Amino acid sequence: MKGMEYFEVECAEPVGAETYTQIADDILSDLNLNQSIGRLHIYIDPETPLFLAVGVIKKMPGLVYIRDFASALGMEEGVVLDIGTETYLSPMLSILWDTYGRDLITQPDRFTVKILVPGLDPREIEDVMVVDPSEGMFHDIIYALQWIAPEGFKVRRETIGEGFFSYVASENTLDEKEIDSLLKEKFACVGVTV
Repeated sequence: MKGMEYFEVECAEPVGAETYTQIADDILSDLNLNQSIGRLHIYIDPETPLFLAVGVIKKMPGLVYIRDFASALGMEEGVVLDIGTETYLSPMLSILWDTYGRDLITQPDRFTVKILVPGLDPREIEDVMVVDPSEGMFHDIIYALQWIAPEGFKVRRETIGEGFFSYVASENTLDEKEIDSLLKEKFACVGVTV
């Protein structure tokens, strides 16, 4: 799979492994996740039945603050933001509305936002975090794994840690000790100690 350091589908049935390799590749490509996942190991046991995936996420982009795309200028009636790029305008407006109320936020044009709170520190506004790219990334990975896993595997368990993830699905109730042991073994395949 392009963009990954390591990718393997482990299955007792060679045809099943080949099929799931193609399914995983297609879905991860469609969701543009190939470049975000560094290592991925998928284990499928049709007898149990069990689907298990563990992986490592490549270095995530940093948090996005207002200062990254706008300049703040203090004025008597509040703060004026000069927007450099509109990419994060929508989430920024939502945060400002939640913090100060819609009636105190105006947008005279596409590239200007006013916060009508007298005495507000422009540096404080520039330090407001607008987007955490990792939140969307983890959601997208779990969503992709739900599509990759066999249909009907409704008993699920997902784990997200510092740079790694796991997803376990089955038709049956999962034995926690057995799953923990299997996860430990499969995480070793991608270089993670849990």
